[in-house]
Amino acid sequence: MQKDMTRGPIVPIILHFLFPMFVGNVFQQLYNMADMIIVGRHVGAGALAAVGSTGTLMFLVLGFALGITAGFGILTSQRFGAKDEAGVRRSVANGTLLALLLSLAMTLLSTAAVPWLLDLLNTPADIMEDARTYITIIFQGLFTNVFYNMASVFLRSVGNSKAPLFFLVFSACLNVGLDLLCIIQFRMGVAGAALATVVSQGISVLLCILYIVQKVPVLVPWREDWKLYAHETREQLRMGVPMALQFSITASGIMIAQAAINLFGSTAAAAYTAASKVSMLLTQGCLSMGQTMATYAGQNFGKGDLGRIREGVKKGLRMMALYSLLAAVVLHYLLPFLTGFFFSGDVDAAALLPWARTYGDIAMWFYLPLSMIFIYRNAMQGVGYALAPTLCGVIELAARGLTALVGMKTHSYAISAACDPMAWLAAGIFGWCAWQWVMRDLERRAKKGAAAADR
Repeated sequence: MQKDMTRGPIVPIILHFLFPMFVGNVFQQLYNMADMIIVGRHVGAGALAAVGSTGTLMFLVLGFALGITAGFGILTSQRFGAKDEAGVRRSVANGTLLALLLSLAMTLLSTAAVPWLLDLLNTPADIMEDARTYITIIFQGLFTNVFYNMASVFLRSVGNSKAPLFFLVFSACLNVGLDLLCIIQFRMGVAGAALATVVSQGISVLLCILYIVQKVPVLVPWREDWKLYAHETREQLRMGVPMALQFSITASGIMIAQAAINLFGSTAAAAYTAASKVSMLLTQGCLSMGQTMATYAGQNFGKGDLGRIREGVKKGLRMMALYSLLAAVVLHYLLPFLTGFFFSGDVDAAALLPWARTYGDIAMWFYLPLSMIFIYRNAMQGVGYALAPTLCGVIELAARGLTALVGMKTHSYAISAACDPMAWLAAGIFGWCAWQWVMRDLERRAKKGAAAADR
């Protein structure tokens, strides 16, 4: 069902759109965590560390794909807000063709670079082979991730956040079932976990396409729409490439942080992996609000209602302040229980918990700055500004990289574990400053346009 976010009470509209996305993002994390929990409990802590150590590589490559497809959807949401259905169809066709070319190039490049990237991360020798096996299969199935994200972005651009939720829940459940089958029944180890992820995501892509064709005709290009248009290509790449680079810049910083953590051995890496995954699960509300702001700002920008955009961002930030507090409380009190899911009974939990607790006790204080990053960055992208969000990623990289280097230099695990929180704080402050400038610039342009129209 399409949703016009340019009319009606702001908070109910935001919550109505956000809730399905929040549930979907939580399931996305459970989808990813299922591999690690089942691997950790049925293959071993070493295999868990191997899968976890590839997380930064997945974020680097899959994040690039997510960013560029999200950028393709900005044009679609703006045209939907402007009630330009022909333009919506052209943007969908153009974005799909660009995504096809993108997935082919990324699959070839990322698969070839696996050995070099694992060496760059200081991957411990005892988990190197499992790490290489897992991430290679994930990269070989990259096209399923690209096209699932592409379909979801187009659905959300017209205000439909419920259909992607349904397909994601289905895919997550299928992934868990295939994990159990491949790892426990067929004893395929980490290869089975990777294969289950690719297959379940591929099925989700097919379901999304069938749903769009049958239920969302505005997103179905006509035969004459299927070609690359100069204007659409330029606009989608103008928004998509900076968003993709922003993810890659952030991922590069996370790779530096992972390299610092890996210096403390596979036990520390396994504990850090578990704790960071729990934290990531709890912060899906922040991500969901950011995704909501991209669609909300895009549609209202298409309509030309800057006041509604500013008010929506303010209300979104207030809601996230409360959410951040609740997430921090849950992390503090439930971290030992939640990390226990990742390990079997023969693993010494007492040896792992201090490493996990150190990360959790630092991260919990910085969820509000993380919310600010998502809200301001996505809102700026929604109104067509690409440079400022990219600079936000550069600030993240600098803060995360500097903290990691200090942690490696001093051989301090606590400092190394603070890489994410320091990046969130620095980028959150920058995002606030950049948003103030963007809104003033938009208001200046609107006044100049109005003055020109009066003459």
